[in-house]
Amino acid sequence: MGIDTSAFKVTERAEIDLGKFDTKQDGGLAKENSRDILLSLKEQLAELQDMLYADNSKSLLIIFQAMDAAGKDSAIKHVMSGVNPQGCQVYSFKQPNSEELDHDFLWRHYKALPERGRIGIHNRSHYENVLVCKVHPKFAANESKLPLMYINEKFWNNRYRSIRNFEEHLTDSGTTVIKFYLHISKEEQKERFLKRIDDPSKNWKFSASDIDEREMWDHYMKAYKDVFRETSTETCPWYIIPSDKKWFARIAICQIIVDTLRAMDLKYPILPESDYIRLAESKKRLQEEKD
Repeated sequence: MGIDTSAFKVTERAEIDLGKFDTKQDGGLAKENSRDILLSLKEQLAELQDMLYADNSKSLLIIFQAMDAAGKDSAIKHVMSGVNPQGCQVYSFKQPNSEELDHDFLWRHYKALPERGRIGIHNRSHYENVLVCKVHPKFAANESKLPLMYINEKFWNNRYRSIRNFEEHLTDSGTTVIKFYLHISKEEQKERFLKRIDDPSKNWKFSASDIDEREMWDHYMKAYKDVFRETSTETCPWYIIPSDKKWFARIAICQIIVDTLRAMDLKYPILPESDYIRLAESKKRLQEEKD
């Protein structure tokens, strides 16, 4: 059973009001059916990934961005658990180290791109440089080696342009790019934070700095609004995924990945006639072997 995810897709550089996106929607699905629906989608995903790997001419880059506790890690875990590890690479980007700070902001992300035939997953991405760095301009000043006074509108417009050019280059080079923003309500984030604090097995997921960032919620919503306006294109779309219900977010994400892979028109390689002759000869030799 497929779901229509077109309402989540942002392909135009237009103003997006995140307050109008329902974080609690479930696509009309019932939670009790979610396990079977996700299993079916994962089976389709595994088959398509196998074709991508065999075809070895294209690649897929999946970007995950979200506020804290939106469910990025668990979505990646549940959606991608059925794929072949040989054909999938996951990178989780933290604060840049000294070597990375000595290069431009896209350098470390370019190094982590998937090879042909593979799926690359970036858990946080180059968008941190126009999200957390925009909410906290001192980070942008530090990594760009510029005085804080130069972190202005021109600076950010240049960054957006660099990102658009970067993703356009990837597309032209055979890498399909899809970008997920897991959209949760501030109320849901609060509930998830409280669960992390109350459950000893989840204490490690929580940091006091999470509360500091929560206080910047409106600033982050403005930063995301700018990102959608400046970097949404038909070839590299954003998907704003309702994520208050984790089970539905996982289904929507898996459905979009499956649909994206299908649209790549993947095929298993067709051998030349000479190889079929060799296959027939090899088969004959195997059949004639004596035990």
